[in-house]
Amino acid sequence: MRIIVYGVGAVGGVIAAALALKGQEVVGIARGRMLEAIREKGLRLRGPETDETVRLECVAAPSEIAFRPDDAILLCMKTQDTEAALAELRAAGVRDQPIFCMQNGVENERLACRYFPNVHAVTVMLPGQYLAPGEVVTHGGPCFGMLDIGRYPQGIDADDSALAEVLTAANIQSFCDPAVMESKYGKLLMNLTNVVEAALGRDAETDDIRDLLVAEARAVYAAAGISPRDVGPDDARRAEFMQMKEVPGVEREGSSTSQSLLRNTGRIETDYLNGQIVLMGRLHGVPTPGNAWFAELGARLAREGRAPGSVTRAEVTSALGL
Repeated sequence: MRIIVYGVGAVGGVIAAALALKGQEVVGIARGRMLEAIREKGLRLRGPETDETVRLECVAAPSEIAFRPDDAILLCMKTQDTEAALAELRAAGVRDQPIFCMQNGVENERLACRYFPNVHAVTVMLPGQYLAPGEVVTHGGPCFGMLDIGRYPQGIDADDSALAEVLTAANIQSFCDPAVMESKYGKLLMNLTNVVEAALGRDAETDDIRDLLVAEARAVYAAAGISPRDVGPDDARRAEFMQMKEVPGVEREGSSTSQSLLRNTGRIETDYLNGQIVLMGRLHGVPTPGNAWFAELGARLAREGRAPGSVTRAEVTSALGL
């Protein structure tokens, strides 16, 4: 099995580096300064007890790869970039190879199924961070991260087992899960507060906001007949495999949404997190005013190039009546 990591950022970078360090054949797809840095000096992986640099093949686009039947393709970009990536993969000759959606939210798998027949879902619990070109960090320990892997919409097959085996060997504990979307919907509940942290800052008191957003989501899930699985801090597997730990010399910058604002990319994934709840609420007749307000706020923060923590609590309180 050759692993194609499409999107060598925080999560994709940790996965690519961890696999390469174990001798797994890996090809990364990256862009800009990250691509240049990897080609020039390799990819540095830092963790609670790790600081290693590894060399791996990295290209700018799928068209530069001669795809093989034994390739497993990991989608690690943000959801707003997924459809363009899928079109590029199809144009490059990908057909039946397994596509693993290693992203937040629950929309990537649906998008992938429009293009490819062999789609898999992955719930990613990996506190990755993209610090600088050619350097990624994970705050997970003792394992770098923890994943649930399964076919979409359900089931498991030999591709899931093979990927779980090589990832676990690379210190990313992975479980085959025939009902993996249950854990992805559970992860989505956690990700609803990404934009809250990005807007108000990591030290703000936001429990009441989180409770409001999650309550709206649970009402939507109930209307849609969805039973999410808890993959948060109460997941019993975390104590053994992955807890949040300090990395020497590295300050944790927060959620992927906060990191997008810090890098001033102009785009964030809030429309596929809070916006997913809004969409489902509209489809099932369930009001979701809190998630709708934060979805719009996230888009505005990205559009205006605002830094994390630039929204006041008073603004949120006034808008949501908290």
